[in-house]
Amino acid sequence: MANTAGKLSTLKLLLSVQIEHASPPAELNHAQLRRWVKATIETTQPHLRQAELTFRFVGLAEAKALNQQYRGRDYATNVLTFNYDAAVAGAGALASDIAICTQVVKREARAQGKSFKDHLAHLVIHGTLHAQGWDHETSAQADAMEALEVMLLQRFRIQSPY
Repeated sequence: MANTAGKLSTLKLLLSVQIEHASPPAELNHAQLRRWVKATIETTQPHLRQAELTFRFVGLAEAKALNQQYRGRDYATNVLTFNYDAAVAGAGALASDIAICTQVVKREARAQGKSFKDHLAHLVIHGTLHAQGWDHETSAQADAMEALEVMLLQRFRIQSPY
Protein backbone atom coordinates (compact mmCIF):
# COMPACT_ATOMS: atom_id res chain seq x y z
CA MET A 1 0.00 0.00 0.00
CA ALA A 2 1.40 3.39 -0.93
CA ASN A 3 1.38 6.47 1.24
CA THR A 4 0.34 9.94 0.03
CA ALA A 5 3.83 10.69 -1.31
CA GLY A 6 3.57 7.71 -3.66
CA LYS A 7 6.44 5.87 -2.01
CA LEU A 8 6.13 2.47 -0.40
CA SER A 9 5.12 2.68 3.22
CA THR A 10 7.85 2.70 5.81
CA LEU A 11 5.47 1.66 8.58
CA LYS A 12 6.95 -0.95 10.86
CA LEU A 13 3.93 -2.83 12.22
CA LEU A 14 4.50 -4.97 15.29
CA LEU A 15 1.30 -6.97 15.62
CA SER A 16 0.70 -9.44 18.43
CA VAL A 17 -2.31 -11.70 18.70
CA GLN A 18 -3.44 -13.26 21.96
CA ILE A 19 -6.31 -15.71 22.21
CA GLU A 20 -7.94 -16.10 25.60
CA HIS A 21 -10.06 -19.12 24.75
CA ALA A 22 -8.90 -22.49 23.48
CA SER A 23 -10.29 -22.56 19.93
CA PRO A 24 -10.20 -19.35 17.90
CA PRO A 25 -12.70 -19.05 15.06
CA ALA A 26 -11.45 -20.36 11.72
CA GLU A 27 -12.09 -16.90 10.24
CA LEU A 28 -9.40 -15.42 12.49
CA ASN A 29 -6.48 -15.09 10.09
CA HIS A 30 -3.30 -13.31 11.23
CA ALA A 31 -2.33 -12.21 7.71
CA GLN A 32 -5.78 -10.73 7.08
CA LEU A 33 -5.75 -9.02 10.49
CA ARG A 34 -2.42 -7.43 9.56
CA ARG A 35 -3.82 -6.17 6.22
CA TRP A 36 -6.85 -4.55 7.92
CA VAL A 37 -4.67 -2.86 10.56
CA LYS A 38 -2.00 -1.70 8.13
CA ALA A 39 -4.55 -0.27 5.68
CA THR A 40 -6.21 1.65 8.50
CA ILE A 41 -2.99 3.15 9.82
CA GLU A 42 -1.51 3.96 6.40
CA THR A 43 -4.75 5.69 5.37
CA THR A 44 -5.07 7.84 8.47
CA GLN A 45 -1.40 8.37 9.35
CA PRO A 46 0.67 7.75 6.21
CA HIS A 47 3.84 9.15 7.81
CA LEU A 48 3.69 7.09 10.99
CA ARG A 49 6.94 5.17 11.41
CA GLN A 50 6.00 2.46 13.89
CA ALA A 51 2.89 0.89 15.35
CA GLU A 52 2.78 -1.76 18.05
CA LEU A 53 -0.65 -3.25 18.55
CA THR A 54 -1.77 -6.25 20.50
CA PHE A 55 -5.11 -7.78 19.65
CA ARG A 56 -6.49 -9.95 22.41
CA PHE A 57 -9.47 -12.11 21.46
CA VAL A 58 -11.37 -12.70 24.66
CA GLY A 59 -14.41 -14.56 25.93
CA LEU A 60 -17.52 -13.08 27.52
CA ALA A 61 -16.22 -13.09 31.10
CA GLU A 62 -13.03 -11.17 30.28
CA ALA A 63 -14.85 -8.72 27.98
CA LYS A 64 -17.37 -7.99 30.70
CA ALA A 65 -14.67 -7.59 33.37
CA LEU A 66 -12.65 -5.19 31.18
CA ASN A 67 -15.71 -3.14 30.28
CA GLN A 68 -16.73 -2.95 33.95
CA GLN A 69 -13.27 -2.04 35.18
CA TYR A 70 -12.37 0.56 32.54
CA ARG A 71 -15.74 1.96 31.43
CA GLY A 72 -18.04 1.20 34.37
CA ARG A 73 -20.40 -0.78 32.15
CA ASP A 74 -21.64 -4.16 33.30
CA TYR A 75 -21.78 -6.10 30.03
CA ALA A 76 -19.45 -7.72 27.52
CA THR A 77 -18.77 -5.33 24.66
CA ASN A 78 -17.47 -6.14 21.19
CA VAL A 79 -14.23 -4.08 21.18
CA LEU A 80 -12.21 -2.06 23.68
CA THR A 81 -9.08 -0.09 22.83
CA PHE A 82 -6.39 0.86 25.34
CA ASN A 83 -3.98 3.54 24.11
CA TYR A 84 -0.50 4.25 25.39
CA ASP A 85 0.86 7.76 25.14
CA ALA A 86 3.85 8.92 23.15
CA ALA A 87 6.11 8.60 26.22
CA VAL A 88 5.53 4.85 26.09
CA ALA A 89 5.31 4.44 22.33
CA GLY A 90 8.01 6.94 21.39
CA ALA A 91 7.87 9.81 18.94
CA GLY A 92 6.35 8.86 15.60
CA ALA A 93 4.95 5.63 17.05
CA LEU A 94 1.61 4.23 18.09
CA ALA A 95 0.99 1.64 20.81
CA SER A 96 -2.32 0.11 21.85
CA ASP A 97 -3.95 -3.02 23.15
CA ILE A 98 -7.27 -3.92 21.56
CA ALA A 99 -9.59 -6.50 23.11
CA ILE A 100 -12.24 -8.10 20.91
CA CYS A 101 -14.89 -10.46 22.27
CA THR A 102 -15.42 -13.08 19.57
CA GLN A 103 -18.66 -14.32 21.12
CA VAL A 104 -20.18 -10.83 20.99
CA VAL A 105 -18.90 -10.38 17.42
CA LYS A 106 -20.55 -13.67 16.39
CA ARG A 107 -23.82 -12.74 18.08
CA GLU A 108 -23.89 -9.27 16.50
CA ALA A 109 -22.99 -10.64 13.04
CA ARG A 110 -25.88 -13.13 13.19
CA ALA A 111 -28.30 -10.43 14.39
CA GLN A 112 -27.18 -8.05 11.62
CA GLY A 113 -27.22 -10.71 8.88
CA LYS A 114 -23.54 -10.47 8.00
CA SER A 115 -20.59 -12.82 8.10
CA PHE A 116 -18.39 -13.08 11.17
CA LYS A 117 -15.36 -12.14 9.05
CA ASP A 118 -16.98 -8.95 7.71
CA HIS A 119 -18.08 -7.85 11.17
CA LEU A 120 -14.64 -8.70 12.59
CA ALA A 121 -13.00 -6.58 9.87
CA HIS A 122 -15.21 -3.66 10.87
CA LEU A 123 -14.34 -3.99 14.55
CA VAL A 124 -10.60 -4.38 13.86
CA ILE A 125 -10.70 -1.19 11.78
CA HIS A 126 -12.87 0.51 14.44
CA GLY A 127 -10.47 -0.46 17.25
CA THR A 128 -7.45 0.59 15.20
CA LEU A 129 -9.03 4.00 14.59
CA HIS A 130 -9.63 4.36 18.34
CA ALA A 131 -5.94 3.50 18.83
CA GLN A 132 -5.13 6.56 16.70
CA GLY A 133 -7.38 8.85 18.70
CA TRP A 134 -10.54 8.70 16.61
CA ASP A 135 -13.76 8.76 18.61
CA HIS A 136 -17.54 8.90 18.18
CA GLU A 137 -18.68 10.86 21.23
CA THR A 138 -20.31 13.60 19.15
CA SER A 139 -22.39 13.20 15.99
CA ALA A 140 -19.70 15.01 13.96
CA GLN A 141 -17.01 12.62 15.28
CA ALA A 142 -19.27 9.62 14.63
CA ASP A 143 -20.00 10.74 11.07
CA ALA A 144 -16.30 11.21 10.29
CA MET A 145 -15.29 7.89 11.87
CA GLU A 146 -18.11 5.98 10.15
CA ALA A 147 -17.23 7.46 6.75
CA LEU A 148 -13.63 6.37 7.19
CA GLU A 149 -14.69 2.88 8.29
CA VAL A 150 -16.97 2.52 5.25
CA MET A 151 -14.18 3.63 2.89
CA LEU A 152 -11.69 1.20 4.44
CA LEU A 153 -14.16 -1.69 4.42
CA GLN A 154 -14.88 -1.04 0.72
CA ARG A 155 -11.19 -1.64 -0.01
CA PHE A 156 -11.73 -5.17 1.23
CA ARG A 157 -15.03 -5.53 -0.65
CA ILE A 158 -17.03 -5.43 2.57
CA GLN A 159 -20.38 -3.62 2.57
CA SER A 160 -21.08 -0.68 4.83
CA PRO A 161 -22.18 -1.73 8.31
CA TYR A 162 -24.27 1.44 8.60
